[in-house]
Amino acid sequence: MNVFKLAFPRINLSGVGAIEALIERIYDSHGNEPGMLVCDPAMVQLGFSGKLMNSALNLSLFSHVKPNPDSNTVNQAMDQFHTIGAKYVIGFGGGSSIDTSKAVRILSANEGPIAQYNGVEKVKRIGVPLYAINTTAGTAAEVTSNAVITDTKTHVKHVIISDKIIPDVSVNDPSVMLGIPKAVTAATGIDALTHAVESYVSAGAHTLTDYISLESIRIIASCLPEAVDNGQDVNAREMMAFGQFIAGLSFNSAGLGMVHAMAHPGGAQKDLPHGVCNAILLPVVSEFNRPYRVEKFAKIAKAMGIDTSMMTEEEASLAAIEALKALNKRVGIPEGFSQLGISEDDMMAWVDDALADPCAGGNPVPVSRDQVISLYKKVL
Repeated sequence: MNVFKLAFPRINLSGVGAIEALIERIYDSHGNEPGMLVCDPAMVQLGFSGKLMNSALNLSLFSHVKPNPDSNTVNQAMDQFHTIGAKYVIGFGGGSSIDTSKAVRILSANEGPIAQYNGVEKVKRIGVPLYAINTTAGTAAEVTSNAVITDTKTHVKHVIISDKIIPDVSVNDPSVMLGIPKAVTAATGIDALTHAVESYVSAGAHTLTDYISLESIRIIASCLPEAVDNGQDVNAREMMAFGQFIAGLSFNSAGLGMVHAMAHPGGAQKDLPHGVCNAILLPVVSEFNRPYRVEKFAKIAKAMGIDTSMMTEEEASLAAIEALKALNKRVGIPEGFSQLGISEDDMMAWVDDALADPCAGGNPVPVSRDQVISLYKKVL
């Protein structure tokens, strides 16, 4: 058997009060040393950043992160990082904020530009300590070795994959997830489900990730509707945080596939929400992959709550695809990219970038250019 690597943060803090526990841990390690808090404007407007900025930590606030973070934002963050002489970074938010903080960590110890680290294990040196506080139950950026940064010159999403950018401490505190709007809850939730499904059927799947992938699918399928319907349900929020966290553990080691590869160009070229792109693509790409992973899709159906006891394996695998479609509809995901204002011509400009995306290699079966074109047409 080939060597299999299971990678994750040294420490995870979960549950209500986890942010306070992180503040105490950081102060014990860094005292009054300067640090930088990276977040988006919403974290400031909602008052969430105040818990950290008003603590005993000596923090400088960088709150200019936007969805689909780009190289210009990373450069701005680095200017502030050097100005204050930061000794550590806290990423506070969803994938955009945490990915930006990962880019800061890279450039704190490695030369720029950030684009040169696109691909697998191109980061040579570990940067300053990185702490990641997740506020959305979706991206699992707080646990993974991935960062996605759009190149402002080429409008290509660079997928940086390196063990050296996994946060030292990750935090999942459901108290900061209660105010997330329904649409965002749905999109990030299906994003997490995509991580679980893709890693479970990926070319890099392993016994050590299969179990947690299926458990993540079970949790998300059962808890996401409640989290969407009642955003103040702490238990639903906490379970979604757990589900997306273990999905992150799985794809961090097993990899992803064509759903992510085909979703990334939409974010880079049209600034579309990553979770929504994944959600639209997931049932269609899964339907394409199903014949090559019939047994696994049959197990996905069962994990999603389908009674497969009277079904053949083939029938159960087909039921999994229908369950994915039904969950999308249940939580209000758009049926196709045309509802986001995307045309077929727009999509044809995504094809080559999708094929070149680092996630494409994890798909359970290689996908040709013609097949990618066909899949894009199906999700229009």
